[in-house]
Amino acid sequence: MGWLRKLVSRSKGPGPRRPQHAVIVSFRYGSMDLQPVLELEGKLECAISAAGVGEYDGNEIAVDGSDGSLYMNGPDADALFQAVEPVLRGCPWLREGSALLRYGPPEDRTPTAQSL
Repeated sequence: MGWLRKLVSRSKGPGPRRPQHAVIVSFRYGSMDLQPVLELEGKLECAISAAGVGEYDGNEIAVDGSDGSLYMNGPDADALFQAVEPVLRGCPWLREGSALLRYGPPEDRTPTAQSL
């Protein structure tokens, strides 16, 4: 039972709480073809990983393909945005987009900044 005790002792309670910042990109899309979105997601994941600034968390696309959002999280919203901004600006279909930088967890009333 030694291994079980070690497993249980490791899972007791959360560790220290790190600030959870986010970059949320909202955009008009107008297509049911999600391949361009998936390609952009791959580029964002690579940029975030290479910079070591957080993680790509996924997307929400309207059922009719009219618009969507991309979600990225990390400990520093500014560093996260700096890593992904060139990818976002280089995306030809992401012309009518905006990036919201959230400086804290979603449940807190944290400051935000708009960019892109």
